[in-house]
Amino acid sequence: MRVHICAVGRLRRGAERALLDDYITRFDRTGRALSLGPLVEHEVDDRKGGGMAAEAQLLERALPQDAIRVMLDERGTVLSSPRFASRLADWRDDGASDLAFVIGGADGIDPALRETAQMSLSFGQMVWPHMLARAMLAEQLYRAATILAGTPYHRA
Repeated sequence: MRVHICAVGRLRRGAERALLDDYITRFDRTGRALSLGPLVEHEVDDRKGGGMAAEAQLLERALPQDAIRVMLDERGTVLSSPRFASRLADWRDDGASDLAFVIGGADGIDPALRETAQMSLSFGQMVWPHMLARAMLAEQLYRAATILAGTPYHRA
């Protein structure tokens, strides 16, 4: 199952980019044997300043057709890492070919796009910077792969 991170904004060089790239590499390496991956990043940038609606149109174009859609939203469901791993495995085992995580811009995800989601996921009630949320998502994807592979990375 291919995994996609579809996000508003461009992540340039720096600590967040290095961290994200590291976890993408780790996920791809661990997930391959589990039929998870590759992890592909799609960045969209609304340079005309059209707000959430314009961002939603750009995200919609970036989303793979027929992908399971998971929106990152502070109002979403909070899952433990093992439960998140289990959800990934369930989608994979149900035959999903693409799984897309959507991270909106500074104002969030347009309500019309949010309504197309199969799931809304939250990292808690705090709001995180969008660039950091990408790195956190990539780490959780890697953690999920290690849980499914039975490696000792996740200690719980």
